Order: sequence, then structure tokens, then C-alpha cells
Amino acid sequence: MSREAEINIKVKLGDDNVPEEILWEATESETNQLKKCEAMLLSMWDKEEKNSLNIDLWTKNMEIPEMNALYFYTMMKMADTYEKATNNQELAKKMREYANDFADSVQEMTTNPPAT
Repeated sequence: MSREAEINIKVKLGDDNVPEEILWEATESETNQLKKCEAMLLSMWDKEEKNSLNIDLWTKNMEIPEMNALYFYTMMKMADTYEKATNNQELAKKMREYANDFADSVQEMTTNPPAT
């Protein structure tokens, strides 16, 4: 039996069209109510165009260390998903290594900022 599920995203924009609040809900969620987040990265594959469609949003409150963490965890999750979808363990391992290198670089920049 097939069924449908929905994911709804609401973005409240300020006068400058910058997101002030991002809210989402999913019909499959246990709480089934709007939940707040500070950033989102959404990628979808367009088979006809053979290209990705992307929506990347973050609020004014999103801090750089949080953005760094978002990208690290997103890259790690991408590696997991890629491995699950393709069973290509070697490339998934390389993706995880890159994510860890990214985290190391962010840490290095935080502890030793470049001279200006």
C-alpha cells in the first residue's frame, strides 16, 4: 500500500529578505508541530536536467561555529548516505576523511587566526 508524507518549511523574512526564522514540520514526526531551526541545506536531483536543485538558507542568528558544525555533520551524513546508496566504501571513506580535514582546518583557524 502506498502512502504520502509531507515536509513543510516556513521561512519568515525580514525587511531585507534575510531569513529571521526557519520553521519545519513533517507528517511523519512524532510531535507533528512546527520546529525551529537556524539553517537548512536542501538538495534535490532533477533527472531531466541532470542537475541538482538547491535551497540553502540560514538566519541572522546563525553563528560561524554553528555553520562549521552544520557543514561537518552534513558532509559526514552525505558520506553515510552515499555509502548506503552505492555500497562504495572507498569513496565514502574519502568523503569522511575530507570532512575530518575540514574540521581540523576550522579548529586550526579558530585557535590560530590568520594575520590581517
